[in-house]
Amino acid sequence: MTACATEPGNGAAENENEPAARPACVITADGTYAARLALDGESQSWYPERWTLDGAEPYAVPLPAHQPEEPGTEVLPLTDGRVLIHREADGRHAFSLLYPTGPGTGELPLGAVECPDQGTRLRLLPPAPDGDRAYALAVGRGSTAVWLVAGGAFGPEHLAEVPGRCAGGVWLDGTGRLLALDRCQDGRTKTVVVDLERGGEMSPLLQIAETSNDRLLLADPDSGLLLIRSDAPSPGHDRLGWGVLGSTLPVRFPESLHPADCAVTPFAIQPGQVLMPENCSVALRIDGPSGTWVGLWRPSERQVHHLPAPEGWLTGAGLWSREGVLQLPYATGTVAYGVAKVQAPAAQPERATPAPPEPEPERAATPRPVPLQQAPLTSRAALPPSPAPLPAHAATPPARAATPPARPAPPPARAATPPDHPAPPLARPATPPARPAFEDEAVQADSGGLGAAAPRNGTGRGGGGEKSTPTETPALAPG
Repeated sequence: MTACATEPGNGAAENENEPAARPACVITADGTYAARLALDGESQSWYPERWTLDGAEPYAVPLPAHQPEEPGTEVLPLTDGRVLIHREADGRHAFSLLYPTGPGTGELPLGAVECPDQGTRLRLLPPAPDGDRAYALAVGRGSTAVWLVAGGAFGPEHLAEVPGRCAGGVWLDGTGRLLALDRCQDGRTKTVVVDLERGGEMSPLLQIAETSNDRLLLADPDSGLLLIRSDAPSPGHDRLGWGVLGSTLPVRFPESLHPADCAVTPFAIQPGQVLMPENCSVALRIDGPSGTWVGLWRPSERQVHHLPAPEGWLTGAGLWSREGVLQLPYATGTVAYGVAKVQAPAAQPERATPAPPEPEPERAATPRPVPLQQAPLTSRAALPPSPAPLPAHAATPPARAATPPARPAPPPARAATPPDHPAPPLARPATPPARPAFEDEAVQADSGGLGAAAPRNGTGRGGGGEKSTPTETPALAPG
């Protein structure tokens, strides 16, 4: 999975209604093409450029139009090799498809979206999973419109109207039907899901606590892994956490993803890890006092591997292969286009093996996501292996021993564990002291979970050390 929209390093823009910062390069969901706005060194003018990534070696094709582009012009590649371009002038947003035609550039106008209200902001959403269509988000004063701007039959089509001002934009399935948006309403931000095949039918997805601000940054449809930013564990301060779509396990906020004096932003998740979210490699952009570098992390591990970013990295862009190879596009004064490849480190063995999950009663399949309900913040202790959630008034369970005693005693007092501090870009962090696996600060749900749940047949979905079986029905089911 690739990241095609990122947030500022601190997890929230100065104005929550402003669009999130875009990466310098946008990659299709299948990794075949990329597109960016390049600068001509001689004329100092901007022009679209398409990269082909699925060949033996990457190569770039310039797609200049009849006039230079504005610096803020958006481009987005399609899987057929064409590049969508979004130009704005006087409240009119025009869309065209660019393609190479021998020595020149062909252009197919698609139409325009009129936004007479000066307060309306329109931006392209991340590439759709099918790669044939493109969508845009128009954020108005009191509502947000979802537009199909490429791939429709008659030019731009209005698909849905969502009350409130929305940001973000994450695809939850592999067909481009379920779109997650971070909606700001009544002073709080919660993630909702818009079903584009049901006339924009909306349902809540992420609601950790009533007063918390909860945003979805990335999602992987294969494993169900979600990367979340929320201030639920520490009101007023955003934390990076992870959860599993369709699971009843709590959202986890590892200390390793909350280093001091650094901003951590996930930008890519390894695909193909079906029902194994804890094994997915996640690529992180880390901004600190010494610059920007790349971090590699897995939910099953308690540390971040720090790597220097390649020179000229198109910051915020990257692509994982199913085999665990991270591809980072870059361009320098001597190399006009290139892709640096980084192999994910081998998974570390778990230090503690949790007991298998207890059987869970069958439940009827829900075609659309449901919210993670309000929940208290538990202390930093090992989570129970059973996927059943704790009640709101329940005490934090003691750490589970290899052979459980007949009457478990209260957990012994221990000193607070200091947060993990990232090493400089060229250094690796020290090996953390041995302690039970998945001992992260968590927010536990009263009932329900993240997203839709399918019949489990006595098995649990991965996440937090829970072992999943290949017989489980995926959480995302067509409605």
